[in-house]
Amino acid sequence: MAPDSSANLQIFSPTGSGRSSPSPRVTRNHTEDALQKKDKGFRRYAAGVERALALWDTAQQEWADYISFLGRLLKALQSHPSETTVIPHSDAVALRLAQCLNPTLPSGVHQKALEVYSYLFATIGKDALARDLNLYFPGLSSVLSFASLSVRPLFLSVYESHILQLDASALRPALKAVILSLLPGLEDETSEDFERMVSALDKLRNAVKSHSDEISQARTEAGSSHFWQCFFLATITNASRRQGALAYLVRRLPTFSLPQRRASFPGESGALPEGLPAEAEAAITPEPGLLIRCFEAGLFDSQLLIQRGFLDLLVTHLPLDSPVLQDRIGKEDRERIVAAAAGVVSRRDMSLNRRLWAWFLGPEPAPDTDGNDAVSSPTQDRHGAASDPSSYHAAYFSQFGLEALTQSVLKMINRPTKHPAERAKPFRVCLSLMDRWEVGGLIVPEIFLPALQSIQSYSDTATKAQVDEVLRSASTFFDGVDSGLIWGKLIHLVTTSLESAPPNRQDALRQMRLAKFVLSRFNLKEEDMLFHHMPLMIFSTLAALNSKAGSASTLSTQDQEVVDLALEIVDSLVQIVPERAIRGKEDHQSSDNASEAKRVVLEKVQAFYEESQGSLDLVDPPFSAAEIGHFIIEESTRMFLAFVQLHSEISAEIPSKILANAIVKVQQFDVLNDMEPFAVIQHVLSRPGGKSSPPLPFSRLSAVTTVLTGLQIARPSDPYINESQVGEIIHPLIAALWQYLSPLMPKYHVEAVRCILQLHNMSPSNHVVEAALSSILIQDTLEGSPSIHFADASRRFAVIWTHTMYELSLQSEKRGILSRRASAMSISSLATQGVSFHSVLSRPLLLLLDLLGDEGTEAVAVVNTWLQDLPTLNKIFEVLVTRLQSLQCLSSSDSLAPGTMPAAGNAQPKGDDSKECLYFLKHIHNILKRPSRHIWATLAEEAVPRLHDTAPMVSLQEWIVRTCLKTLSLDLAKEDSAKPAHLHELYHVSVDIISQIYGSPFAPALRDLEFEIPLMTRLKSAGPSLQSLLLGASLHALRLRLTRPNEPQIDQRVQSSASHKPRLSLVMNRESVEVEPAPIPPPPQLVDIIKYGFSSPSSRLVLDDWVHFLVEVLPLFADTIFQNLLPLVECFCKEIRKTFEQLKHIFCVVETVEQISPESTLIALINGLEQILARAHDRLMMQETKSVANKSPEQPQGFFGNMVSGVFSSEAHQSRTPTANSRLTVLLCFQDTVRICFAIWSWGGYATSIGQQDLTSASSFGYTSLRMRNRARRILEHLFAAEALECLETLAVLWSQSSKDDIQVEAIVGLLNVLNGSKPKHTIPAIFNAVYSRTNPNALDPNRMSTLTSDLTDTDLVAFLIDYTRSLEDDAMDEIWQDCTLFLRDVLANPLPHRQILPLLLEFTAVIGQKVDNTNFGEQRKMRKELADIFQRILTAVFTTRPMGHFQEPNSAQSNFKVTEKSSLPTNSTLSQQRAADVVSVLNAIVPHLPIILVENERVTTVVTNIATSVISPTFRTKTFPEHVSRGVLDLLQALGKVAQGNKFWKKELYDAFNDSRFFNTPLPLLRESWLPILAQWAHSDKDRLPELLSRLSAPTTAGIMFGVGASSARQEADRKTQLTLRRIALLVLASVEDAFTPSLPAIMTSITELLTATPASSPSSVTRADVLVLLRALILKTSSIHLASLWPMINAELTSALSSLLPEATNREHYNNAGIIQACKLLDALVILSPDDFQLIEWLYICDTIDAAYPTESATSIYPASLADEIAQVLQATGASTSRPLTHNANDVSGEPQRRLFLDPLLEALEKEEGAEVVEMARGELIDRVVRPFLGSLGMLTFESTYGGGEVDVEGLWASVVADARGTE
Repeated sequence: MAPDSSANLQIFSPTGSGRSSPSPRVTRNHTEDALQKKDKGFRRYAAGVERALALWDTAQQEWADYISFLGRLLKALQSHPSETTVIPHSDAVALRLAQCLNPTLPSGVHQKALEVYSYLFATIGKDALARDLNLYFPGLSSVLSFASLSVRPLFLSVYESHILQLDASALRPALKAVILSLLPGLEDETSEDFERMVSALDKLRNAVKSHSDEISQARTEAGSSHFWQCFFLATITNASRRQGALAYLVRRLPTFSLPQRRASFPGESGALPEGLPAEAEAAITPEPGLLIRCFEAGLFDSQLLIQRGFLDLLVTHLPLDSPVLQDRIGKEDRERIVAAAAGVVSRRDMSLNRRLWAWFLGPEPAPDTDGNDAVSSPTQDRHGAASDPSSYHAAYFSQFGLEALTQSVLKMINRPTKHPAERAKPFRVCLSLMDRWEVGGLIVPEIFLPALQSIQSYSDTATKAQVDEVLRSASTFFDGVDSGLIWGKLIHLVTTSLESAPPNRQDALRQMRLAKFVLSRFNLKEEDMLFHHMPLMIFSTLAALNSKAGSASTLSTQDQEVVDLALEIVDSLVQIVPERAIRGKEDHQSSDNASEAKRVVLEKVQAFYEESQGSLDLVDPPFSAAEIGHFIIEESTRMFLAFVQLHSEISAEIPSKILANAIVKVQQFDVLNDMEPFAVIQHVLSRPGGKSSPPLPFSRLSAVTTVLTGLQIARPSDPYINESQVGEIIHPLIAALWQYLSPLMPKYHVEAVRCILQLHNMSPSNHVVEAALSSILIQDTLEGSPSIHFADASRRFAVIWTHTMYELSLQSEKRGILSRRASAMSISSLATQGVSFHSVLSRPLLLLLDLLGDEGTEAVAVVNTWLQDLPTLNKIFEVLVTRLQSLQCLSSSDSLAPGTMPAAGNAQPKGDDSKECLYFLKHIHNILKRPSRHIWATLAEEAVPRLHDTAPMVSLQEWIVRTCLKTLSLDLAKEDSAKPAHLHELYHVSVDIISQIYGSPFAPALRDLEFEIPLMTRLKSAGPSLQSLLLGASLHALRLRLTRPNEPQIDQRVQSSASHKPRLSLVMNRESVEVEPAPIPPPPQLVDIIKYGFSSPSSRLVLDDWVHFLVEVLPLFADTIFQNLLPLVECFCKEIRKTFEQLKHIFCVVETVEQISPESTLIALINGLEQILARAHDRLMMQETKSVANKSPEQPQGFFGNMVSGVFSSEAHQSRTPTANSRLTVLLCFQDTVRICFAIWSWGGYATSIGQQDLTSASSFGYTSLRMRNRARRILEHLFAAEALECLETLAVLWSQSSKDDIQVEAIVGLLNVLNGSKPKHTIPAIFNAVYSRTNPNALDPNRMSTLTSDLTDTDLVAFLIDYTRSLEDDAMDEIWQDCTLFLRDVLANPLPHRQILPLLLEFTAVIGQKVDNTNFGEQRKMRKELADIFQRILTAVFTTRPMGHFQEPNSAQSNFKVTEKSSLPTNSTLSQQRAADVVSVLNAIVPHLPIILVENERVTTVVTNIATSVISPTFRTKTFPEHVSRGVLDLLQALGKVAQGNKFWKKELYDAFNDSRFFNTPLPLLRESWLPILAQWAHSDKDRLPELLSRLSAPTTAGIMFGVGASSARQEADRKTQLTLRRIALLVLASVEDAFTPSLPAIMTSITELLTATPASSPSSVTRADVLVLLRALILKTSSIHLASLWPMINAELTSALSSLLPEATNREHYNNAGIIQACKLLDALVILSPDDFQLIEWLYICDTIDAAYPTESATSIYPASLADEIAQVLQATGASTSRPLTHNANDVSGEPQRRLFLDPLLEALEKEEGAEVVEMARGELIDRVVRPFLGSLGMLTFESTYGGGEVDVEGLWASVVADARGTE
């Protein structure tokens, strides 16, 4: 009975394999077809085989079914006619046999299949087997990799009997595959058939040796070169079979060394090539590079045993001196194998290291070697130990391996990778190489600096964590390097970069930076470094610096930078080096050495590091400590003098620090005598410098001061400068420093005062500095107008006083100089300790106070103004009191005071000092003539200095009164006429002082002392004039006595300068409103005069007087102040801003501005502005108090008050209308003030200065900026206290106008967190008020409503609120919790007015939830439940008030955003509007924290469901899907999946979207980066996805298909559904992790196999084949090689069929359209690049995978067919036009590393770019000619080059290519 059509289809297109492939070669089935036509017996035989094949069932699961099938097939084959050797249906037979050799089947099936193979091979004969080897061998090739012990003998029998009997020409194309098929049998060397396996390989080697006459003459007579070259290729490409390859190599690899070279090695380059054995010559012909790459692959293997075996092979078969390595290969290959061998040290395995040393160092020298034949080496002459084995090994490595290893390590170091592990690898390798000095001692000097240069360049681009990781390895390597080598290299770096004419200045700068990097990042504190090498480094650098400075009169910019770096290096080293290293006792030898020329000394240093490598074990240090210290002093002195005298472009500060520190540590002054630095300094200071000439640079003065200080404190007992010379040099130096103390130029104030204090410490007992200051003050009074010059001198002295007090306060607080950055003096902390201001400033202070006796001069005004609010006024009184306490007249006189005063400790034994008493009391009297509240407070609160610890604490005012009473008793017994005149004056002054003190506001403290009694007693003996004064004083005392203690007398306070305690008053709690008379308006010229005074440069020095005038005249304005407020404030803000900009410019490295206003000007302007605002705000509060006096009280309800109050708000506003303009005016002024004060506050702390910061004035900058910040902060405190809401809105405006990453944003938030008036409990409600003022003002209490003067939107405010809340500490949530919840509940009560800000409020709620979770406060369950409820309600309100809105709005928002982005960076305001419009971005930030916010899982599930139904579902169900699906929506979907994996709602939405046919219109980047991670997560949580998709695939069928339009449309619909399903499966596979769908692989195979049977007429048709091939690529990419074993027969059959369809006479051309052809080529491309282990066994079928790809020979072109790709390319070349271009390939990645990339994709991209159309749309002929033919023709050569070049597979590129094809082009 004839089989039906379905049976025929099953036979010729078996389900398990795809269709039976048509013959790609013309002669393959020619004999079979002829016999079928002629021989009746053969037709019967063929029918029997056909019936046996029809019994194959893919659904069979039992092994017995396979054995039964094989038995019937064998029986059918055995029925062949005796004269027939042809197997009918050979393709199908081969395929079924291959499928029966599946690794998952039991060994019985394998044995039966091998039995069939054996019979079949015996039947067809040797020639037919050679012809059909490509049919039968692929099934056999993988058997040994899984064969059991019972199967292996059968397999070997088949091989030995049939495969190995073939001719060499038949085996040649498949040689690599045959070798790979045998290698698994060699893995176990103890197995029974191991030797048989080795013998089989030997037979194979011999088999391919035949026909040697056909081999090119370039080959050897042995003829085994092809075998060895293929063997090396197999070892390179197949890691899983490398163990077996190693076992064979150990036994059969020829030796590549000459036997004569074992004992010693000659000095010539190497032996001639003829010296190699014939087999060795064959192994490296024609490509010796394959041998190198074979060893490289083995040495890089992940298995330790394989690495060990290949190292053994290196030692025994390929020694380092082998002619192959030295002569036959190139330099790069030699570096390659040496680098691979050195890489094994990273395993830290001693067994590997021993073998590596044996290979590097060569064999042991023969015992009879006398050393005469050894090569000359660097070590031979030096040590005279050529016969020493270590020297022999070192010379061996130096000649044969040093260059290669050095270059390979350098390449490893310079590799441009950013991965920390790769960067650290060369350091770990070098560290291990240093275990043997023969290797490490030679290579480390060459790679040391490049390695450090590499890490320095890496630190410039990598993150801190990455740099730290690399630095750990680098530091370990650095610590292992010999210190002599390190410092020798560093000295070479520095000295060569400082050469007088460097070859390249950029290189010099780079070297110097490298030296500084090394010194700053690595450990240099070892003892030999500190005591021996560091001093030599210091001396060498100083000498090079002096040569550089002496070679040119001026230095270029780059040279200056090099010199600056060198100076910094020396400075750091001098500070580190211990004193013992450069200090010692000088002897005669040292004096002799000191006279040596510098050149000789440098030569000794150079010889020490070059000849002895700086090793202290070999030679002694070149100099003693005393000698090197002498040289350092000499060179540092020479350098200092050069930079002070000649090179003004280089700051002399660092040279001075170097010299000073060196002097202190060395303490040798002898060398200084020759250079006479003292005379040079005097010469520098004596340069003509009058008022018109520019002053000396401050850096030079600071340098001179530093050096002088070092000279004096180095040996305190024997200073370098004697007492007589100190004054000569200090006076001009103080005069020069005096010029930098002008208040007009605050840049160097702190540094100048420190210099003065250091100079004082040089001879504190002589008061030289005090005398110099006094003489300068007196000299200024003698020149020109005394008043003017003394006024300027007074201001300068005030600067000295202020900074001296500050320095002393720092010392008293035990913080020292470290609390402020020292900018110039390294020894300043040592030189300013224990300074007493009395010995420096007392005499100049008294000279200054002498001026107070003269009235009406400018100097008096200056001094009085200075004293009014001087913070250290108590120190001034301390000077006077101390002098008074030391007077003899006061200690010896009898006092009228009730108590007794202690005697002065320093009383003079005799003499009248009452005149001195009068002198000091006059100073006190003059100070009290113009008192301020601060002066009185100082007298009342400060205590008198106690002479001893037992003395009682007495206030200043009490002590002064007692002292004045004591003076009234001086010489009381004498008659008035007999008393000196000055005594009467003393009496009058004393009584005046008493009267002044009793009239002060703090006088009540004296009430209980009853001083009126001695006053009245003194009346009896007083003269008339004194009596009147005593009466006045007694009257004051008696009035005070009569005052009750609980009602202290408060005199009218003298309102002085406004610089003390400025305030902004709040008139909020007035109990009564006084009725004031109508004010008298001020004259109209007053405002102009005030504006002129505060803006005129001439008034800068008397601004305090203008502020006092302003305070006095402000009451004249009354209500008219509002009319003049804006121009006044504008004037003040303009001047403040101008002055502030000038102040900032001072501290930058820019040209000096001629007239700079001092910082005191800024303080005065701020004071004046604050007084104006205070007065204006007071008047405003009065007006508003009057206007609201008649209002009825309201009952607030909720956070914003009763809603009913909003109904009457219009009436309330009408009643306030008269004051509305006034309030607006005041608030505008407040805003201007807040802005300028914020700018001042952020200076120094946050804002960057204009230009480069001048480091020489760093201390003054710190002092000035801190002072400005504190003053600005105080006024901001007052402004916030007065109008918190408006000030907060002003800062919010600044925040909204800044970009996101601007430092100003951080400054604003930081300011709010430090102001007392802006604590969270005040700020948060204020922001709520501001928000409500803009969203629903009618519901807010009018008293809490914003005036809306700030340009802010509600979204800006809420975004600012979120940012501010994030900056708060978690514990602050307790303070603001009630306000926040109340506000949010009120919003939820009426959400419509707030609909624009609801998304941001949702984010705000989430922020609160996250912060609360970190506190104990957040553990309250009720509170967390309340927060979760609010969050859910806000989320519901968001979706209710804005349904679908946020899905259309992002387009417009993004377009607006793009417009602003073009002009500048987006501001916070723009971003907040975008966030408010984009709900998805807000939800993305919130969803990951839902478990923290909502706590309960049920709430989380509810919220996730709500989001899925409200956001995800509408987005996926729009008509424009997937156009409007943004990355944010997909990120949200992924976040929902992570938070609630079991939620069904998001899974349902994802299921519907994934199964939508429009899904594949998704943009490719979005699909790759967003969709695939979601699909992976979905497939992982839902295991039924893949089976459900597979169930949709139906097998192709022709039943029920009608002809006509209906048939075509039905077929197309089936094709479309199948294609989409296949692409969905491919995307799921690509999205998941590797081997995720291994359990489903059989089901996938079944579906694929069924679909591959499709024809153009079936449904679905063969159009789906392209998508099947895409799925195959995805499976190969995402499945381990071990799981792919069952796929290879099917892949082989389909790939063969697809490529065969390209032939002109192919019968299956219609089965493959353009897309199918391209996908088949892409599948082959991916297989070649990935090169799975099992594919390598069949790779030869498609491309030439042997050495013939690169070196084709005559034997490669035989009567038997070549590889399929080459054959098809040849046929197409012969039949088509040559219009294609050769295929090129870039095998390197971005960093230059070799990488195995796809070959076809770049060709397709270039062609599509050229044509502007898809390749699939081309005509078939054009596609074949322009794409397929060049690809197939070049694939073999490109694959060989890729294998030869090495590198990792570009898996990412492969994955992206498959994803793009799985998406399709719809």
